[in-house]
Amino acid sequence: MQYVPNILFVIALVAGIGYFTKNIRKVIRNIRLGKDVDRSDNKSERFKNMMRVALGQSKMVRRPIAGFLHIVVYIGFLIINVEVLEIIIDGIFGTHRVFAFLGGLYDFLIASFEILALLVLVGVIVFWIRRNVIKLKRFWNPEMKGWPKSDGNWILYFEMILMTLFLVMNASDLQLQNIGAEHYIKAGSYPVSQFISPFFDGLSEITLIVIERTAWWLHILGILVFLNYLYFSKHLHIILAFPNTYYENLNPKGQLDNLEAVTNEVKLMMDPNADPFAAPAEDDVAGEPEKFGASDVTDLNWVQLLNAYTCTECGRCTSECPANQTGKKLSPRKIMMDTRDRLKEVGDNIDKNGSFEDDNKQLLGDYISAEELWACTSCNACVETCPVGISPLSIIIDMRRYLVMEQSAAPSDLNNMMSNIENNGAPWPFNQMDRLNWSNE
Repeated sequence: MQYVPNILFVIALVAGIGYFTKNIRKVIRNIRLGKDVDRSDNKSERFKNMMRVALGQSKMVRRPIAGFLHIVVYIGFLIINVEVLEIIIDGIFGTHRVFAFLGGLYDFLIASFEILALLVLVGVIVFWIRRNVIKLKRFWNPEMKGWPKSDGNWILYFEMILMTLFLVMNASDLQLQNIGAEHYIKAGSYPVSQFISPFFDGLSEITLIVIERTAWWLHILGILVFLNYLYFSKHLHIILAFPNTYYENLNPKGQLDNLEAVTNEVKLMMDPNADPFAAPAEDDVAGEPEKFGASDVTDLNWVQLLNAYTCTECGRCTSECPANQTGKKLSPRKIMMDTRDRLKEVGDNIDKNGSFEDDNKQLLGDYISAEELWACTSCNACVETCPVGISPLSIIIDMRRYLVMEQSAAPSDLNNMMSNIENNGAPWPFNQMDRLNWSNE
């Protein structure tokens, strides 16, 4: 019977990590549905970018209050969970505070964990107030209704509960140490939970053990639940922010890439030896010529799909977007959320059928409208402000390309401009011979 808790712990640990691994494999599979793009260049610069942006949170502090609070919660939550290693060892082998042999270093670590836990708790409460009491506008945009709004709150509740359980666990443990309970060796320093411990005065040893063990079990099970909740939440960025910033486009923000399909077509047109009556080159196993631009998630590249999964839904992109500020329908955050939702839908279709079966839906039209795409000014404000290196603009541009080159569905003003360039060599409706007439006035 004495090994039952250890067995139950191992079962919970294996089940939790196993389910998480299964879901992460789905994420990787879905991301790989995107087209290939080479981001293997400049490895040292990419690594520095990842360390600066993902680990160092350099873009978060551009908004000092939110940035500081996020860094406190981020660092605190990461460092506190270092103690999870001790909990796992204790859970498997039935030990208690197995790292206590570190002596003074252990005291320092536990004290640091407690201070950080308190700071995380305060930071999370402030975040909750900003969302639900102050109601910052960017958290109440139309795309944030329903699950996205609930998800933002649920993650805050998770963190509040986990930090509270951590402090209660330590406070009851301290009380058991003070009364000399068996198995509860004197170890650690408790600058925060020592103020909670007096609430347990007068309780029997058995009651204190029940409180400590309950908090211990709920804390580790809560971490496993939190780990698996990430897959269903925007907070998957906790993990994906690192590869996302590593594979970020390092070209200047205003530099657009050329479509390889268009380049190949132009080269073919300029090749004097090419047969103009030949069938188009087959670009895939189905024998279909490559599509210009993107109408669905599988037309995007894998980095764009990684971007979609990494989106934190913080709304900084939308709050900086000049089109959104002037009342246009465009919200860069919604572009990323829609891309992720459609990608998950495609992934679920594959899980259900073994391979993708046409569902008569696509990203363009069913999720993102042409009105949203054409509202974009291509100013790159959304890309510049994103704290994890996401580019909504790249998806917008690719979908615009599809509308223009595949659907011939450009706005009339754009069609007029392209006609002028074709006929006059300039965007303006003036004959080339009359172009300098303004200088005679």
